[in-house]
Amino acid sequence: MARPLVPGLVAEGREDEDFLGAVIYRQLRELTLESATSAVDVEPTQIGSCRSIRDHTRVAEALAELSGDCHVLFVHNDSKERHKAEQVIGACRLRAPVVGLVPVKETEAWLLADRRAWADIRGANLDALPAWPRDVEGIHDPKQALKNVIPRKGDAADYAKRIGQTIDLDTLAQVPAYKEWVTRTNDVLKGLGYL
Repeated sequence: MARPLVPGLVAEGREDEDFLGAVIYRQLRELTLESATSAVDVEPTQIGSCRSIRDHTRVAEALAELSGDCHVLFVHNDSKERHKAEQVIGACRLRAPVVGLVPVKETEAWLLADRRAWADIRGANLDALPAWPRDVEGIHDPKQALKNVIPRKGDAADYAKRIGQTIDLDTLAQVPAYKEWVTRTNDVLKGLGYL
């Protein structure tokens, strides 16, 4: 019988929830498939009842709600709000471990890491993508860079989930902040006996 693994996420906004929720699910599946000591059934990422831009007490309450159903929790903030994620993690005393998910600047940069994920999107401006996945961390304004890539009649929210479902995880792992998150997540899963 497979052991269930349910991830939970509290993120800054809908676009982050859509992209990161899909990526978390896929990354956990990959980690547990590669190293599982027993069969693991990763379930879709559950999303918290509030956004991580709220005060740390409300975010901690949302994580506590999720901890009743989830085995590992993730709290996302962009770099400017890094202190919020750190504050919440420090304040939480939950059954489920909490892992921070903080890009160097903004999550939008991660959406730009894999050219192939955008290649099938009609009207996407592939010329606006960086040459190498790791280069996304040097983008001055990731939100504007993403606007330059998406088709003219769309917005980032229209593509966040799709890119989260199709982005190549090995390519994304070439982004240092993402690779660091995978390493921390891997350590937590080992501690929980999933790996």
